[in-house]
Amino acid sequence: MSGIEVKNGCIIYYGNPAGYVKEDRATVDKIFQSKEFEEWLSEKKFVSDWKDGVFDRLSSGEKAEELLKDKKSLKNVRIWQLKADSDFDLRFRSYDEVVKASGEPSMVNYEAVYDGELETNDLEGIYAKFNLDHPNGFTGHSLSISDVVEIYNERGSDFYYVNTIGFQKIEFADQQEQDIKMGM
Repeated sequence: MSGIEVKNGCIIYYGNPAGYVKEDRATVDKIFQSKEFEEWLSEKKFVSDWKDGVFDRLSSGEKAEELLKDKKSLKNVRIWQLKADSDFDLRFRSYDEVVKASGEPSMVNYEAVYDGELETNDLEGIYAKFNLDHPNGFTGHSLSISDVVEIYNERGSDFYYVNTIGFQKIEFADQQEQDIKMGM
């Protein structure tokens, strides 16, 4: 007897709400990724999409049907923070100060410290989440000035620099080059 089953569109992994299914696609939280689970998904002929944040959303009371409805409107979130070896002068500076000193922010100075689903695409809500209640899979420090929030789906990305007050929509100086690498 397998400890994995689908109930009302929700994938239950040994008693835990691990993901949800729609037609032939399964969206599953990365924390449950294992050989056994991957084999089960393959046997059921599901195309799997492993993401952070799915368990948090399901265990907070959202139903799989609600997630499937949100799926069309909610985008994924990626958090970018300056690499440890990046120029220290880039840290904790307003967008205008960075542009004046060294031009548009460059992706080569940043690394992704989170990539997954959240219950919101509201920038203030994302800021609060990454300061008060870090989601599973987040490996960075609390969100602060000079960090970048990317909200994306299959159609593209929008980038927002965490500024002294609020957010500044930006385009990384080398964004197209990075888009090609991320798509590979």
